[in-house]
Amino acid sequence: MKLTSSITAILILLSIPTFSLKSQAAPPPTQVGQCSNTSVAKVGTRLEDGTTGQPIPGSGTSIQFSNGIGLVSYDTVPEAEASKPGDPVKLCLTFIPKNCPPGDNRGKIYRVTNLRTKKTFTLPDSQHSCGGA
Repeated sequence: MKLTSSITAILILLSIPTFSLKSQAAPPPTQVGQCSNTSVAKVGTRLEDGTTGQPIPGSGTSIQFSNGIGLVSYDTVPEAEASKPGDPVKLCLTFIPKNCPPGDNRGKIYRVTNLRTKKTFTLPDSQHSCGGA
């Protein structure tokens, strides 16, 4: 009798839906100091070969998140490149440029903490700030 109850309890627990952090993505932060949880969608280099789509080593770092935010650097950023698709991260908005031309939303800077690697890095959302090239 007790064994049947234990098996039933285990089966009930196994049928409860679980949610992984990698499938959850809060909307991106919109105010300086605000953070949200999301996950890594893709990690790559800043540039890719236009013909083959292959990464160009030494061209910098690019990282995309499941909430639609993409960050980029001319430098290789080992803390970002240690990330893998699906890694849960905390994404915090640290800077929004002022006096930008209408419609030019580039230049936001984010601090990212990868919750798997425990590494933190700070990157902009564009190679140039608003009003730049």
